[in-house]
Amino acid sequence: MAFDPYGSALGRVFYPAWERFRGRPTFELLALLQRTERVSLDELSAMRSGFLRRLVRHAHLHTAHYRGLLDDGGIDPDSIRSLDDLSRIPVLAREVAQTTVEQRTASHPDVAVSKMTSGSTGQPLEVRFGAESRYWRDATRWRGFGWGGYKMGDKAMHLWGVPAIAPSRFERAKLAIDHRLRRDIYVNCMVRSPENLLEMVKTIVRRKPQVIAGYAQAIADLARFVNAEGLRTWDTIPVIYGAERLWPHDRDDVAQAFGPAVFETYGCREFMLMGSECEVHDGLHESVENLVVEILVREANGSMRAARPGEQGEVAITDLHNLACPFIRYLTGDLAMARTQAPCPCGRTLPRFGPVEGRVTDTMRDADGNPVEGILFNILFLTMAKHTKQFQVVQRADRRLVLKIVPMADHLPPDAERVIREFVGKHVRGVPLEIEIVPDIPLTRAGKLRRVIVEPN
Repeated sequence: MAFDPYGSALGRVFYPAWERFRGRPTFELLALLQRTERVSLDELSAMRSGFLRRLVRHAHLHTAHYRGLLDDGGIDPDSIRSLDDLSRIPVLAREVAQTTVEQRTASHPDVAVSKMTSGSTGQPLEVRFGAESRYWRDATRWRGFGWGGYKMGDKAMHLWGVPAIAPSRFERAKLAIDHRLRRDIYVNCMVRSPENLLEMVKTIVRRKPQVIAGYAQAIADLARFVNAEGLRTWDTIPVIYGAERLWPHDRDDVAQAFGPAVFETYGCREFMLMGSECEVHDGLHESVENLVVEILVREANGSMRAARPGEQGEVAITDLHNLACPFIRYLTGDLAMARTQAPCPCGRTLPRFGPVEGRVTDTMRDADGNPVEGILFNILFLTMAKHTKQFQVVQRADRRLVLKIVPMADHLPPDAERVIREFVGKHVRGVPLEIEIVPDIPLTRAGKLRRVIVEPN
């Protein structure tokens, strides 16, 4: 690969200097993570246990929710000494997390970030976290992406979504400058018509990205287009995907189009990167310095136990550094496979889990038959969180869309309906849209809400 002076300077000089100027210890934490990924299991366990003890004590002292939860359960916070003790604390269901945001917000430190997530059950949730958590998240993401060949300073092409409400001209200009300086190339992958896919290929040829990242099925559709049309003219471009499952046949298509360097990640808006695939491509290494990933099986009596190796269970996350609004044993709504904790041939000692089974989004079709990413509605309803409790979209066999909405009030405000219709009309072109206001939307037997349902023709 030819020497890249700007990328080298950006990753090694300008970006580190900018982070230090802003008072962010991103690079110091990244160096720590690159060391701890290969330390002994005893050292990893001691580190996590220390973080966990601090978190539980802090949550008990400074949040009304966890003080009440632990006191009512007769749990002395000082008795939570290690990961083995974590199971004594009740899990945090999503519906409880939704209604306890204020009670879980600590008296200190200050909340640095507040954002909304639709989650796997289609129910909006406000997520708050402090500066410390932000720094750990950033460093953890760069480490995990680095395993896939994505380094700071690399030119990256992102197959991503679009905002439901267009930013102002000033915001667009600011984003464009930021993306240019950071070498980020964002392309809208929500509608994957042949014309749009061809534009993505032209962007690859013209901009020559050093890595491709984005939604799994969007990358798979692009790969199939490249292969079918015989358009590959490049050497291997590392691909890092997430948000959805990439099936084995999809992975074969991606490898044919972009080379064998294909890496899975698992993350969400609540916690960012929770697991990453290394070069061995056998499971996801847990981001153990930042959080705890538990895979739990729900018994017939309602109790929960740790999944055995090879057993599928519900994912529960404890964020070790979010002291501003703690999440302890939060059920994400995802399903994953537990694994035997055998050493990884890559040499990293971080435990592995996966595959993650619970985040497959159905792909819709517009009037011309072009694939349309189901995650499109997640993006839309992030902006609708103040108006809606739940949503579900069903594409009938004749391609019309039925959008079921549980509103916050007894109706959907006209302005909100207008935004929905404009957004859907722009991205699912030519397809009639029916909006149904309903009192609730039944979950599946697994306790999940299918956000997108595509009926067979």
